[in-house]
Amino acid sequence: MSETVKRTPLNAAHRALGAKMVDFAGWDMPVEYAGLVAEHMAVRTAAGLFDVSHMGEITVRGADALPFLQKVTCNDVSKLVDGQIQYSGLMTEQGTFVDDILVHKFADNDYFICVNASNADKDYAHFLKYADGFDVEVVNASADYSQIALQGPRMIEILQPLIAEDLAALKYYRFARNVSLFGLNVMVTRTGYTGEDGVEIYSAPDDAEKIWTGLLDAGRDAGLVPAGLGARNTLRLEAKMALYGHEIDDTTTVLEADLGWICKLDKGDFLGSDILKKQKAEGVTRKLVGFEVEDRAPVRDGYTIVADGKEVGRVTSGSPSPLLKKNIGLAYLPVELTAVGTAISAVVRGREVPCRVAATPFYKRQK
Repeated sequence: MSETVKRTPLNAAHRALGAKMVDFAGWDMPVEYAGLVAEHMAVRTAAGLFDVSHMGEITVRGADALPFLQKVTCNDVSKLVDGQIQYSGLMTEQGTFVDDILVHKFADNDYFICVNASNADKDYAHFLKYADGFDVEVVNASADYSQIALQGPRMIEILQPLIAEDLAALKYYRFARNVSLFGLNVMVTRTGYTGEDGVEIYSAPDDAEKIWTGLLDAGRDAGLVPAGLGARNTLRLEAKMALYGHEIDDTTTVLEADLGWICKLDKGDFLGSDILKKQKAEGVTRKLVGFEVEDRAPVRDGYTIVADGKEVGRVTSGSPSPLLKKNIGLAYLPVELTAVGTAISAVVRGREVPCRVAATPFYKRQK
């Protein structure tokens, strides 16, 4: 393996479990253990454990932390209370994505931000670029954290006996700091990227293997299995959760990405807000939609979408759905083709395969 490929603190643990490893965003990561479909279905029916220690963490502190974050993100950070998390976009001046991020409010003037693995250095540079004139300290703290995601309907059953905090009282997009887990200090956030109930556990890197092994042991009788990036991708696709570099990037605006709910145009000016206000007033010309394939052929990322013989878009993500047992995907289409039920086709090995625009998310868990 190239010395330039990074390894999480759990690399040896994955290999001991027989994981199939791949290079993902410059990291040596497990794509699957027992198999993608088995891991996917375990998360939907019981629980899965994911190593997401490749994700990046950036802290923003100082007297101007709030106005600074209001400037560079599209959601309204002023609405956060201590212990709350917000999904948001880190914006370009064109109203497009530098990244999609999770903003955690530790306290007034103290914020913790989770960013995508491939974007940590770029995001950090972007924060620094716009920090001039603000009384803030921006730190790339990625090396200080490991992150493990415990996801699935049996999450509380597995984790609750191991911690003192009441998980039922920890609402979605809230977090608890200084939680004792196996005698270690961790932060537990009620977040995830699977469409299931779950938590993400932040710890010191040296503590990650003890937490990983302890959780797998504690959850074995409840059906907990280690799960890789393959299942993480199909789970998030069923839940229509955007993936940077696929559904969102610096060419896609928040409104085109069907993420208008995180774009608070009334909060005051922020990077790209003028362009987004104009786009909202005039209407988008294209929008991200889901589609189902009316054929057994899987439609993969990057395939061409056609309507009436003309190319109208490309598949941003496409895969067989293990739960729904059909082929699904996401694509940007001209707005006139985005109504549910609209017939389109995907070009698969030179053949036009019939598809139909579908309601999303494809899967939504029962609360």
